[in-house]
Amino acid sequence: MRPLHPLRDLDPEVLRHRTSIKWRLHAPDVLPLWVAEMDVMPAEPVVAALTEAIAAGDTGYPYGNAYAEAFADFAATRWSWEGLDSTRTAYAADLMTGLTEAIRLVSEPGDPVVVSPPVYPPFFRFTRHAGRTIVEAPLGEDERLDLDTLEAAFIRAGVDGRPVTYLLCNPHNPTAVAPTAVELAGVAALAQTYGVRVVVDEIHGPLVPGGFVPYLSVEGTGDAIAVMSASKAWNLAGAKAAVMVFGERAADDLARLSVVVADGPSHLGMIAHTAALRHGTDWLDAVLSDLADNRVLLADLLTEHLPRVRWRQGTATYLAWLDCRELDLGDDPSSAFLDRGRVAVNSGLTFGTGGAGHVRLNYATSPEILTEAIVRMASVV
Repeated sequence: MRPLHPLRDLDPEVLRHRTSIKWRLHAPDVLPLWVAEMDVMPAEPVVAALTEAIAAGDTGYPYGNAYAEAFADFAATRWSWEGLDSTRTAYAADLMTGLTEAIRLVSEPGDPVVVSPPVYPPFFRFTRHAGRTIVEAPLGEDERLDLDTLEAAFIRAGVDGRPVTYLLCNPHNPTAVAPTAVELAGVAALAQTYGVRVVVDEIHGPLVPGGFVPYLSVEGTGDAIAVMSASKAWNLAGAKAAVMVFGERAADDLARLSVVVADGPSHLGMIAHTAALRHGTDWLDAVLSDLADNRVLLADLLTEHLPRVRWRQGTATYLAWLDCRELDLGDDPSSAFLDRGRVAVNSGLTFGTGGAGHVRLNYATSPEILTEAIVRMASVV
């Protein structure tokens, strides 16, 4: 049987015919290495499940707990985490809906929410839209969580007696760093000490090579709420569905969750995500292998063509956080790469403190597209 190579076995013309935002936002001559969509064909079990549902007319409203049960079994097998209790779960339309509703459950308008920038830009937008106040606890120079900085932020956020929430990104987007069990235990200890509720984005967890540590698997995290989805690892962003997992001491929060939230996911999305988790692990392993090859390729390309760009080579997602400050392209190098190189990458400025002079590049594409993109970016400087 021919080995799977999801990031190599794709006709570039197929990509150009896609109608998703990645391939339609910019002009046709632009190589899009920005939004978190992979350039892959879907896993065959997902295609089969969706095809069967469409053929049977199974296009109604979702029912049952198959998605959460599949996630629990995946977590137990993949991460040796037996603690994902599918009875303590709820569904949301997508990651940010789930995170926002979790924040609403554990805080009130005006309350502080701590984030660790540079971090996924919707953390700022959605939290402010929910009427909460952002307090920053920036990452350390090594792009990892800085527990001293986090403690200071918890103290600062809670100085007027308002309840504090910490919105944790595990693994971290954009730096592609997966916190260790020791680091997460440190976060949990600080949260207990200062009475902070932790809400966790774990959407990239299945993409962590060599094992992922879910926050709720760490001791002392029973009042936390984590939001997970198969959408990033299996490229199912257009088939919306997410799982909210409540710690054993967060049962009251689960009971208060509005039924409107649970009505959000797509029935076809839940079918697709369930099939991915149950039957798509071979495909996922092939993606992880191709991503590992692309990381080596990207490192080599940067050394050859853009040696002044710094990259710590985080492995926990398919996103590369590139420090371009030595290129003298200003605070927003992405503009030059787009305008003069015809390559779309994410501006670091949108990720908050620490983002100036940086870009986020999505290398979940073919080696040919990745190579052409770096050559174009090099032509700018």
